[in-house]
Amino acid sequence: MHASDMSDTAFALLDEQGTVVAWTQAAEHLVGYSADEVVGRSAALVLPCLGEAPTMSAHVEQCRARNGWSGATAVRHRDGRMLDVGLRISLVRGQDGAVRWLASATDIGVPSGDAVNVLVQGAILDRAPIGVVVRDLELRCTWVNDAMESHDGISRDRRLGFGITDAWPSVETEATEAMMRRVLRSGSTKVHEYRTWLPTSRGEERPYAVSFSCLQGADGRALGVCTICVDVAESQRERERLAVLGEAGTRLGSTLDVMQTGQELAELAVPQFADYVAVDLEQSVPFGEGPPIHIGSIGERLPVLRRAGVASIHQGVPESPWVRGERTLVPPASPVAEVLRTGKSRLEPKVDATPGGWIDQSPALAQSIREHDIHSVMVVAIRARCVLLGMAVFIRTRNPMPFQEADLLLAEELVSRAAVSLDKARQYCREHTAALALQRNLLPHRLRGGAAVEAASRYQPADIDRGVGGDWFDVIPLSGARVALVVGDVVGHGINAAAAMGRLRTAIRTLADMELPPDELLARLDDTVQRLAEADADAPDQGTAVVGATCLYAVYDPVTRRCTMAAAGHPPPAIIDPQGKVTFPDLPTGVPLGIGLGVFFEAMELELPEGSLIALYTDGLIETRDHDIEHGMHRLGTALAQPELSLEELCTRAMAPVEDQAACDDTSLLLVRTRTLSPAQVASWTLASDGTVLHRAQNLAAGQLAAWGLEALEGSMKLIVSELVTNAVRHSDGPIRLRLIQHEVLTVEVSDADICPPPMRSARPVDEHGRGLAMVAQLSRRWGTRPAQDGKVLWAEADLAHTSGR
Repeated sequence: MHASDMSDTAFALLDEQGTVVAWTQAAEHLVGYSADEVVGRSAALVLPCLGEAPTMSAHVEQCRARNGWSGATAVRHRDGRMLDVGLRISLVRGQDGAVRWLASATDIGVPSGDAVNVLVQGAILDRAPIGVVVRDLELRCTWVNDAMESHDGISRDRRLGFGITDAWPSVETEATEAMMRRVLRSGSTKVHEYRTWLPTSRGEERPYAVSFSCLQGADGRALGVCTICVDVAESQRERERLAVLGEAGTRLGSTLDVMQTGQELAELAVPQFADYVAVDLEQSVPFGEGPPIHIGSIGERLPVLRRAGVASIHQGVPESPWVRGERTLVPPASPVAEVLRTGKSRLEPKVDATPGGWIDQSPALAQSIREHDIHSVMVVAIRARCVLLGMAVFIRTRNPMPFQEADLLLAEELVSRAAVSLDKARQYCREHTAALALQRNLLPHRLRGGAAVEAASRYQPADIDRGVGGDWFDVIPLSGARVALVVGDVVGHGINAAAAMGRLRTAIRTLADMELPPDELLARLDDTVQRLAEADADAPDQGTAVVGATCLYAVYDPVTRRCTMAAAGHPPPAIIDPQGKVTFPDLPTGVPLGIGLGVFFEAMELELPEGSLIALYTDGLIETRDHDIEHGMHRLGTALAQPELSLEELCTRAMAPVEDQAACDDTSLLLVRTRTLSPAQVASWTLASDGTVLHRAQNLAAGQLAAWGLEALEGSMKLIVSELVTNAVRHSDGPIRLRLIQHEVLTVEVSDADICPPPMRSARPVDEHGRGLAMVAQLSRRWGTRPAQDGKVLWAEADLAHTSGR
């Protein structure tokens, strides 16, 4: 109870059975019942919580078990409404061991914006008890609580049965007595406030606030006066403590960064509560790695702590031997070590800095304690769900007052609130770390552009508050020296988005191996995403449903210098020619994957000069909080309009805007510079499908291999050519096209007019055919088929390295 609240507080005097024996007008104003309606009846009429216990003593014990004598409860108004009040119950003693209970209630109405927990308020206030004296009509003391002696130094025996001037004769007491008699004569139950300096037998004089309330009986007549005495200085300290709690609701947990939350806790307590605060976190908490440490499972080996937050009344925080992020040293015999082992808070009102004590186990710590006159310490474990997150140390240096039990209560409440934020941030950090590791493992570690392109990439995850997203990119080698370029973005963030990205990347690689054109590949991928979403809907607990994604898929051919691309709701690529001219092709945007609109995707084909730059990116690179997409595309084009720079330098320039600020989305950039195969690296022939085609094809291939200096491959290549040409003659009509490409590998291609791919099966012993492609598979590094505009292409590759040593 604060001094300023005394005039608004309702009082009622109760006996041990909870019966109302005296009432006040303030109580009538609060609940609507007059004295004649309440006195003599159970207080449960207005205090339903009293009905849960048989006696007042039992009720108070229940209150203590729930965090003290005071707290928030509901009272019943005469009209049936329930009112939220702050309730305090004080035990008062009379002669011959008799007891009564003074109940005080203050309307707290709608909880204020500071979101202070009223139960905690009451617990804090209970540590600084008020003085209570009840006097009869002759102003003789009939009831008094134990706390009153600490206020004026007068014992209960000297007070009970005596008037105020008898127990404490002075001019000031005469004025006080006159005030009490005026209250009785007026018959009013209005609470008066009177401030004075009361003498004390313990130390210096201190200011107190005293209020007087007229107690009424069942007939409404005055029975006596209730005096409430509050220590003004202690009341102010209570307000300061509660103000710190009020700030905690808005200042703690503003981010999911555990280090920032630790710093917020330290700054919250300085200087209102402590002169120096250090917050150390168990090392697995900031990094989101390693198993959690459970309270009580710590043996002799203490957990590793890292400093997460420091704050001091002194500039530069000179008290801290360690800076944020550094590992701290915990002396094994220190109070800190005890807190880490038990999880229980430790209050050291006076620090023992005697040489040879525990502080000398850490020279840096000992020097800090002695140099900065650290005289009072509290250590509180930061814990959540039986897991040790770290500890907070509260220290006083300049403030001469040692920490008290009420201070420890506040420190524990502050730390418990921070622990909720830290635990949430810790779980998020672990998920963020897992998602980031998953995504980085799923993204390509090395881009293989082959003879088609030179490639470089960048990936920047979103800031920690939003988490890792579902961006991905890829460079996929295709047959005929071609390469597929992919970039995509799964909707959402977190580990589910990363897992969904991995599924889509695998699906695209599988579809790319089928050598589908870009528009058809996206159509197949769209169908795959829809089917995955349907499957995930049947198992909602799995949590990896793909709810939508965008994608850009392009195929570049270094022989023809043509690039074919299609998009599914993704922004177009940036293309920069060798002279630095930037264009964004008018590529049909398409619809995102998984929407299920049944819309066909459209492809675009471009012929690119050798040395052109192609930039594939996600929207995080071009869309920011401050600028629209058009501005971002212009900025990207400007950064890339220097083709003479290396790809790594261009990537750095393009990513600079998002690396310098907290990004709200993932950002991916895939940058390639096109290459062209010279005519000398490609040889092709169109052959008539007659009886001599097989012999001519083998001779032409052998001659070209000799021209390239690849005679060592002649034997295997003639067999491969023979089988591929034989397959074409058997399954198609019309001319056959043979092409050899020398790049990083040797590729042989045979084209025919048949659109059906050859069956992939093993020949049975009785079959006359079906063994040729099996032989091709054994002689080549890989082989396959792909659709062509007027048929299909069978191809096989052989390593050029086989020529070495022959």
